[in-house]
Amino acid sequence: MTIQDSSHAYHYAVIARAIAEIDRTTDQGQGELALDDLAARLGMSVAHFQRVFSSWVGVSPKRYQQYLTLGQARELLATRHTVLSTALATGLSGSGRLHDLFLRWEAMSPGEFARGGEGLDIAWGLFPSPFGEALVMGTGRGICGMAFTGDMGTDAAFADLARRWPRARFHEDPAVLATWTEAAFGGTGEARLHMIGAPFQIKVWEALLAIPSGHVTTYSDLATAIGHPKAVRAVGTAVGRNPVSFLIPCHRALRKSGALGGYHWGLTCKRAMLAWEAARRDDEEKQAAPIDGALRISAK
Repeated sequence: MTIQDSSHAYHYAVIARAIAEIDRTTDQGQGELALDDLAARLGMSVAHFQRVFSSWVGVSPKRYQQYLTLGQARELLATRHTVLSTALATGLSGSGRLHDLFLRWEAMSPGEFARGGEGLDIAWGLFPSPFGEALVMGTGRGICGMAFTGDMGTDAAFADLARRWPRARFHEDPAVLATWTEAAFGGTGEARLHMIGAPFQIKVWEALLAIPSGHVTTYSDLATAIGHPKAVRAVGTAVGRNPVSFLIPCHRALRKSGALGGYHWGLTCKRAMLAWEAARRDDEEKQAAPIDGALRISAK
């Protein structure tokens, strides 16, 4: 996959429309849509719809509609609930894998954080992704921001990320971010992150990295894992402030009830991410092939 692949925007638009149709049917109490009915509502043949989903998710699951439903979050919580205390105790390697990605992250010093990005040169660019247009920002040390613009628009997403570093200098230069972004969305190579946040936020984001792709956890589990079991609301705020969406997988955090909770870049995007990862995980398990590659974390 290359970041120049413009078909991503089309594929994600179809998935977003499918989610809307599934929700509309559910709201009307009509039950689950048959595959041919869902394809017809989207103005597509069944074969075309299935090809689009296959291209988007990388597999061809027979139960793909299930991955997109609201109930999928509850099913994930029942069957693929990661207990973070165990995951963190055994380290972040292996189970936290994201494709074949080698992710190296570095936390900004407290002084750098307090200065609001003063002295930082931040490059930015727009890239296609499996979840619509992605706005990516980065310093010389790695990606420091990733937003998905489909819900709020490009200008608002840029302003949202930029105000996290009010004293930084911003310049458009997608070329310097291309290799990291390629790796972020399933390419080869290394995606480096330059994490900019308060110590409590960094601790929450590090815990998120222990959740395997295709699995979920709860906000309360996150709070317990970082040693603050009563700070569920503060953890939720820190999750929402994650500046590097998808790579730091805040979309994998759910409420204890199985409800989705919030998502800074839109709940349709969160559901699409969960569906994308769950379908890929199911395909891996069905093939029963060894999982190669690992998400390995090293902090400097």
